[in-house]
Amino acid sequence: MRRSASWRWRTKSGRESRYSMRAASPDRQVTLGAIPTFHLPDLSGLAEGVVAGPEREARLETTYYDTVELRLARWGVSLSHHGDRWLLTIPNGGGRGASELAFAGATRRPPDGALALIRVYVRGAPLEPVARLSSWRRQVALVDGTGHRLAEVVDDEVSVLSGRRVAARFREVEVDLAPGADELLDSLLERLQRAGAVRAERTPPYLRALGPAAQADPDVVVPVLPAQPIAADVVRAALAAGVRLVLRYDPLVRLGGDPEHVHQARVGTRRLRSHLRTFRPLLDRAWADSLRDELGWLAGELGPVRDGEVLHERLLVLMGSLPAVDVRPAAGLADRLTADVAAARTRLLEGMSTQRYFDLVDRLVAAAARPELNEAAERPAAEALPALVVKPWRDLRRAVRALDEHSPDEELHRVRILAKRVRYASEAVAPAVGPEATRFGKLAAALQEVLGDHQDSVTMQGWLRGTATSRRRAFVAGELCAVEAERAEASRERWPAAWHELDRRRAREWIRS
Repeated sequence: MRRSASWRWRTKSGRESRYSMRAASPDRQVTLGAIPTFHLPDLSGLAEGVVAGPEREARLETTYYDTVELRLARWGVSLSHHGDRWLLTIPNGGGRGASELAFAGATRRPPDGALALIRVYVRGAPLEPVARLSSWRRQVALVDGTGHRLAEVVDDEVSVLSGRRVAARFREVEVDLAPGADELLDSLLERLQRAGAVRAERTPPYLRALGPAAQADPDVVVPVLPAQPIAADVVRAALAAGVRLVLRYDPLVRLGGDPEHVHQARVGTRRLRSHLRTFRPLLDRAWADSLRDELGWLAGELGPVRDGEVLHERLLVLMGSLPAVDVRPAAGLADRLTADVAAARTRLLEGMSTQRYFDLVDRLVAAAARPELNEAAERPAAEALPALVVKPWRDLRRAVRALDEHSPDEELHRVRILAKRVRYASEAVAPAVGPEATRFGKLAAALQEVLGDHQDSVTMQGWLRGTATSRRRAFVAGELCAVEAERAEASRERWPAAWHELDRRRAREWIRS
């Protein structure tokens, strides 16, 4: 169904607001439409031992807040006020449903904690009431013989209010299944449909109330490329995709709790910096370099958090190889790393609360819509773009040829960075160049991954050597370093094969000057 957690949010002013969060699972929710005369049928006996609880009824009055341009709705975000609480719904990354955050507050001013999470989308525009819904809700819970809740069925009669006038009415029935209760879905839907409900596209009630404008594209749109794009088309699409990734994960980074969120924000930042480097011959250089420098600052804020999270995950895996007697001192090392990540996260959130950060966000939104291009960007993409991969590819080949079996770790790390540049450049031009560039990008990613494993081992060893403060922890750190040294050596042995695949003539012949 939904998992709940309670949190405290400290705003920039130092005031603290409490909220609770629950994560919904979209694959366990189904929405049905219903006619005004629909009545919930008896839902007992859907399976052996399944019993329907008593029907509960309630009147809900909800006001939704947004900007005049409906910026929140267009990003898939909603902010509403009901009774003595505010509810903020934010999409999770990767299309994995949404997180709902409830804030206490009877006033008509949104809580500071909620405003901080949506500032990246609002960007200074005032919030105002945009929709008022009055719902008569009927709710039935399905439980098994032990009283364990299996599903919940909610029947809402919704009135859209305009002043004191009812502007529109509609009705919907939502089925929300608990984990492990999927086998109930077919029989439950069949019974509801026999009573007059119909399958319907899941559109939240407030979006239905706001109309088509609320379902328009957000203010960062990744354009669809025409059949024969010019270089400028590809540049706009690549930059917009990176900006969209950074903005999408901003509130999730602020919430914390999932290392993947910082990772994705960092990926978006790195891709944008790479695109500005790759497409530099097509851009106004002063504009591109200035924006790239600011993105470098943001990458520097995200990096320590992500690097610390990677080390922490790696350390937990390493601890599984230790004898039982060594687990406790190793846990002390993990606690130290947890504290380091927490401190880095505090610095990151401080940076993301500065005017410098939001000035960068404004510049990124403008860059996604109107990058500052030069005349070279008007050339056909198929002619102009392959040459842009030449320099990163040459830099990578030169660095690899300078290596030997005794090359220091720093030089292998440099090759990894150059492989990443080749990968991002290939992926950026692939929409115009075709599958050859896509395959080449995947081969570069494979090389990057092997060398990334090597660098993670090297970094882990360095951290362990500098962290152990007692003899017992030093002994355990030595054990873990030995494991990581073996892993690093294995990566050294594996990377030449990945390079050989990337350097095949057939793989790289599409690159031309």
